[in-house]
Amino acid sequence: MPGNLHPLTQFMRESLKYFTDLGFEIVEGPEAETEWYNFDALNVPANHPSRDVQDTFWLAPPVPSMAKGSGIGGTKDGKVLRTHTTAVDVRYVKENNLKPPFKLIVPGRCFRNEATDLSHEHTFYQIDGIAIDKDLNMGHLIGILDGYMKTLFGEDIKTRVNPHLYPFVEPGMDLYIQLKDGKWREMLGSGMAHPIVLKNMGIDPEKWQGIMWGMGIDRYMMQKFGIDDIRLSYSGDLRFLKQF
Repeated sequence: MPGNLHPLTQFMRESLKYFTDLGFEIVEGPEAETEWYNFDALNVPANHPSRDVQDTFWLAPPVPSMAKGSGIGGTKDGKVLRTHTTAVDVRYVKENNLKPPFKLIVPGRCFRNEATDLSHEHTFYQIDGIAIDKDLNMGHLIGILDGYMKTLFGEDIKTRVNPHLYPFVEPGMDLYIQLKDGKWREMLGSGMAHPIVLKNMGIDPEKWQGIMWGMGIDRYMMQKFGIDDIRLSYSGDLRFLKQF
């Protein structure tokens, strides 16, 4: 008896095809990540407030340290379930001695200590993108993301961007789509790669520019298929899965 692909799998494949058609290479990294790659390498030091927001699952707790690079009140490198696939960016570039220009797309599972409800889960999937080249700008970034939204939701979908602060990009922005009722829904965060992040990759920010973005695809899948409870994706309920 033939089976069905999980709706998240269907959505992931459709998303990755859009980016690979643009020349992006699909890469992956570990779900159990070091503190440095998950936070510090992305310009999120130990005392940064966004660490509290992510309320992380620690496998090996960070240990107070005054070691070089840890900062005042910093930690020795702990082990954490990654909170975003952005953690792969610096790791992959450094481990493979990757030299620009390049374009990477990173799919994978992430984890945050969430109080679960209709729109929140402790386990979810993300797609992270990064491109490094000369003379890249926000126009390139907006063009790529606008095209992605049109691929998913139709050519008539309207998008807009608002400025937003993210530690690993400068400047940063959120991208929104307009719903049928006229309201706007935030879809992802993005921006120009922060010089500190480029330096942590071993890339000279005076010579190269980067664009970065990341999105949680569970909610995209819910929007596309009209699903009203994010937890259904992980329930294993065949009544739900057979619809797709």
